Amino acid sequence: MDDSVRQELVALLPRLRRFAYGLTGSVEDGDDLLQSALVRAISRIDQWRPGTRLHSWMFRIMQTIRINDLKAVRVRAGSAVAIDPDRAIGGDLRREVEGRLMLDAVRRGVSRLPEEQRAVLLLVCVEGLSYKEVAEMLEIPAGTVMSRLARARGALHRMVHGTEKSAEIIRFGRGGNDEAR
Repeated sequence: MDDSVRQELVALLPRLRRFAYGLTGSVEDGDDLLQSALVRAISRIDQWRPGTRLHSWMFRIMQTIRINDLKAVRVRAGSAVAIDPDRAIGGDLRREVEGRLMLDAVRRGVSRLPEEQRAVLLLVCVEGLSYKEVAEMLEIPAGTVMSRLARARGALHRMVHGTEKSAEIIRFGRGGNDEAR
């Protein structure tokens, strides 16, 4: 592997780890996913086209591995997200606790989103990719990206603010399949 590609991969590690954590909902599973993706990428580096976005290729590998793992298990394992007290900053204890509770609610909500919506939400809102980049990466139309993102945001808002039935409504939509919209 070319040294510049190795350096670019190392520079991408924080983003890749964040994406893996977002997809899996746990640090341990996220690290396992990241390791699997790196092993796959390194073993198939000849399939990556220089001049294209390495991060897009890596995100796609990670999502493919995650989908394959979910299909193999047929069950999405949700894990609680622990709040790290060592990362807390001093100040107004009430606001700090409310902030932690909100962050935990958002994390739980994200982990409950359907896989397709979660991936789009993380890529657009956390990684800052454009709709076009996400559409190309996931090999879906830009309209599908926008639709999944809108449904993910709506479901997350309802889950965080108290309407628990939203997960099933969003999963099955108003009439069917994500691809058809």
